[in-house]
Amino acid sequence: MTDPGAADKPRRGRPRSEEAERAILHATLRLLDEHRSIAAISVEAVAQEAGVGKATIYRRWPGKEALIVAAVEAAEAMPAVLKGRSLREDLVLVLEHMRLQAVDKRGDGLMGMLTGEMRSHPELYRRYHEVVVEKRRAILRGLLQRGVDSGELRADLPMEVLMDLVTGPILVRKLVRENASLEPELPGQIADALLGGIRARS
Repeated sequence: MTDPGAADKPRRGRPRSEEAERAILHATLRLLDEHRSIAAISVEAVAQEAGVGKATIYRRWPGKEALIVAAVEAAEAMPAVLKGRSLREDLVLVLEHMRLQAVDKRGDGLMGMLTGEMRSHPELYRRYHEVVVEKRRAILRGLLQRGVDSGELRADLPMEVLMDLVTGPILVRKLVRENASLEPELPGQIADALLGGIRARS
């Protein structure tokens, strides 16, 4: 009889390339979740948990910090896919993606722990922002620049200010205001409020 939980268990032995990579990344996240500390895990522990040799890990990543960044990136939700039909619609899509990430309890504790821990590891923190955070910001930057170029948005505001205006409300509710509401209507409300102030005047 097939074990229904077998797919969730780490496989021992020498899994092939893609399977090995998935096993390594999942093992890294499991150990981070278990120990709640970056310092408490090692490449050796990840290799044992994933059922692979250390050489299999080092062929893909130069060390523990690069491995952790890759695992965090793999655990991230896919970035919002913009439709390009209207500025407001795409802005709502970006904000809804942020809202869903904020209400996702599954990875909430782990990501909160990692964000705090990474501050004690400057290179890891830099790589996390370069590989994970900047990918999300690039999508928003492209959307806003499109709006500026088309004349829909004001061109006199610095791009970083525009980006902070968009992302700020959800981040404040998530990180500063404990138990603040993140209702499904919020992205549309934020988009309309923002566009009232940053839309170019005819």
